[in-house]
Amino acid sequence: MPAKLSVNLNAIAMLRNRRDLPWPSVIGLGRLALAAGAHGLTVHPRPDERHTRHSDLPEIRALIDDEFPRAEFNIEGYPSEDFLALVEKHQPEQVTLVPDDPAQATSDHGWNFAGESAFLTPIVKRLKKGGLRVSLFSDADPDGIGAARDTGADRIELYTGPYGSYHSDSAKAAKELERLGKTADAALAAGLQVNAGHDLVVANLPALVKRIPALAEVSIGHGLTADALEYGMAGTVGRFLKACGW
Repeated sequence: MPAKLSVNLNAIAMLRNRRDLPWPSVIGLGRLALAAGAHGLTVHPRPDERHTRHSDLPEIRALIDDEFPRAEFNIEGYPSEDFLALVEKHQPEQVTLVPDDPAQATSDHGWNFAGESAFLTPIVKRLKKGGLRVSLFSDADPDGIGAARDTGADRIELYTGPYGSYHSDSAKAAKELERLGKTADAALAAGLQVNAGHDLVVANLPALVKRIPALAEVSIGHGLTADALEYGMAGTVGRFLKACGW
């Protein structure tokens, strides 16, 4: 089965937050994305709420529950106590743990699984006890996969930022793609499912899903939102689904 598409709403929320106005509507555009065939919605509610606001979360949860019950809600963020309480309250189908500092503009690296296993393991256990699927943000590094598995997580999410940054250098992109592929191979062999996200676009998705045919999900926000300015949300979701192999 092709990789499922989860639409990250953060860029839409950031645009809304430039003005004290209700548009663009995070919920409305999320509805359009799901109606067009997206498999889920992703948010990263940072402590300063500069993107998705905490008040968006119950509305997204209700949108999925009431109108698109087969879709999934994915909440990503650094696992502070406040974040853990937030996800436990809103019960997403998936929680993606990322090692970013609150001041970062965006996530830009994966976990040091060996060095931070003592921190991550009880958090993963807590979330899984609550019935939540747990994914861990991962660099393209096969050597860390054993430690990632040992935390008890269900999945890793490959950080594809470097791959996306080589959009104009095919040789470097191919080299980075192979690093991602080898990391995915190691994860799948260890019993972990594999997601991917960051700077993915219609142009670089086909090569990624070809190299990692068992890819479970891609979470895409910035590139998808940029395309939606040109093609509309429904048309853009269709383009990304096609790039994923649907």
